[in-house]
Amino acid sequence: MLDANIKTQLKAYLEKLQTPIELVASLDDSAAAQEMHGLLTDIAGLSDKVSLRDDGDAARRPSFAIGRPGEAARISFAGLPMGHEFTSLILALLQTGGHPPKVDAAVIEQIRALPGEFRFETYISLSCHNCPDVVQALNLMAVLNPGVSHTMVDGGLFQAEVERLQIMAVPTVFLNGVEFGAGRMSVEEIVAKLDTGAAARDAAKLGAKEAFDVLVVGGGPAGAAAAIYAARKGIRTGLLAERFGGQVMDTLAIENFISVRETDGPKLVAGLEEHVKDYDVDIMNLQRATQLKAGDQIEVTLENGAVLRSKSVILATGARWREMNVPGEKEYRGKGVAYCPHCDGPLFKGKRVAVIGGGNSGVEAAIDLAGIVGHVTLLEFDSKLRADAVLQRKLASLPNVEVHTMALTTEVTGDGNKVNGLLYKDRNTDEIKRIDLEGIFVQIGLLPNTDWLKGAVNLSKFGEIEIDAKGQTSVPGVFAAGDCTTVPYKQIVIAMGAGATAALSAFDHLIRTSAPA
Repeated sequence: MLDANIKTQLKAYLEKLQTPIELVASLDDSAAAQEMHGLLTDIAGLSDKVSLRDDGDAARRPSFAIGRPGEAARISFAGLPMGHEFTSLILALLQTGGHPPKVDAAVIEQIRALPGEFRFETYISLSCHNCPDVVQALNLMAVLNPGVSHTMVDGGLFQAEVERLQIMAVPTVFLNGVEFGAGRMSVEEIVAKLDTGAAARDAAKLGAKEAFDVLVVGGGPAGAAAAIYAARKGIRTGLLAERFGGQVMDTLAIENFISVRETDGPKLVAGLEEHVKDYDVDIMNLQRATQLKAGDQIEVTLENGAVLRSKSVILATGARWREMNVPGEKEYRGKGVAYCPHCDGPLFKGKRVAVIGGGNSGVEAAIDLAGIVGHVTLLEFDSKLRADAVLQRKLASLPNVEVHTMALTTEVTGDGNKVNGLLYKDRNTDEIKRIDLEGIFVQIGLLPNTDWLKGAVNLSKFGEIEIDAKGQTSVPGVFAAGDCTTVPYKQIVIAMGAGATAALSAFDHLIRTSAPA
């Protein structure tokens, strides 16, 4: 099952096991079960601390559990954890075997203190780059807390189950049989959702912090760069983020980051976080800012009620997917309306879907989906596609793709549980037309995350923060950088440069305002 190179690497990892572990397989006569048995046999043969038995009694077959001999296993994989999920398998083996996780001690203690029984199930697709974070987080929780168990379920292998539960987006997590959440979630986010007293404790802790010299709001490339450049000046630096990494966490392939030929969003974000942590930066993750108030000290109010104070602020809140804002979109989000073709595409295998948007993102999505789904209809508002010529040529060569230009989507329709079609207006004739389908992938650009700043700083008609060449906003001491600003090109490398510029400008501001008259 595993090639020689992977076996060599895995053998080296398994040498880190501190206690014996046991693999328990629940198999059937399927080809997938044969592959699973081959994988487990390979793993068991690489370490004398790993044993295998195939008399498991799990209802889902094929599946296997990882535990310690003599104990009930709390981690299961219903499906072959290959592709993006192979790392989840390795971590589950190591952590079950006593290898310490790379998680803050405070989070570990919070997990161990959770009372009650938590039976988690996560439905994934093997092509989903968001799913491993959730799988790994819940597996870790199962290792640390005897009241937690977790099963990864490959939606492609258990399609009947996925259809019965009407799962149309991954990752989707169920807790004790009830839907708990969908989309990327970190272990901190999951624990905060379970620990109902965490928000109040966080608010008290945050509100007691001393004033910062520079407070960066946003943890994407611009925010990370700003924090590093500020901290290198030796000034008190804080970084406030709703989700460290921001939108880059949802980016699959990155091939235009200079000096790095190819990477992906989660990998780049991991590097950013590691780099920021090399410096004396107070990172406050999973915190949403709701208000900015200028004064002798600038105040940033958080959703939990805490107020942070700083002599200067750098706004780097990034952007989010633009929505169609038509009837039915919100009602059927996650039930046929999707925004990530890489993650959710496999759930629509053999079905009819639409892609909204004819730019690079939309055409790339249509090309990717065409290899999975039965048929793709691409709808573009303009009179022509705006994607690069090479992408348009590739799109035109695909037999199961249909393109409609001058098309305005007006409504998403469904049966109350999932999408069954959409309506669009032909802008040439004003005729309303219907397309019967099961999925809609929205790819129409970005919106800046600046709603909370209305009235606090000057915004453009598109909601972007207006800045000058130094990143200065309309408010003295408040700077901005990245996709939330009027910078003309929304690129990772540009955001990083803008973050550095804003930090240097903030430092210059601090020098000048603190200098004696």
